[in-house]
Amino acid sequence: MIDTKAEAIRPRTLILPPAPYAAAMLGGWWLDRNVLPLSLDWGEATEPLGWLLVGVGLALFVATLITFWRHHTTVNPYKAASELCTSGPFRFSRNPIYLGDWFILAGVSLLLRSWWPLVFAPLIWAMLRFGVIRHEEAHLEGKFGDAYRQYKTRVRRWI
Repeated sequence: MIDTKAEAIRPRTLILPPAPYAAAMLGGWWLDRNVLPLSLDWGEATEPLGWLLVGVGLALFVATLITFWRHHTTVNPYKAASELCTSGPFRFSRNPIYLGDWFILAGVSLLLRSWWPLVFAPLIWAMLRFGVIRHEEAHLEGKFGDAYRQYKTRVRRWI
């Protein structure tokens, strides 16, 4: 059980959010090259689709940063939010940066032509859900109360 009053001060995030994705990409690359190749090859479409997914992920990241900047709040998962963001990419996802990270992970897997980074997807999901997102949600609920609870009823966690 998370104490939302304590979390209202700042989220008690346990993991730096990009770390699991980076570990999956680097570890997947290493495993594919040194232990057991798990080929992911869709022919000529593999590389362009990989770059497209990376581009979508980066675009979501930039759009989210702009939204944070416009609302004068922080992107830092260890600091308190000063305002509840519900515009921009937050209209369709409560976690647009993490969603963008999933696009990047999938794109990098295609660019590496390896399934390995995606093999780690369930572990990444669990680490983010329980080590990051639940603390951020508790922080936002503790700080913004009913406004955040109403937002949660309108917008899904992912998409």
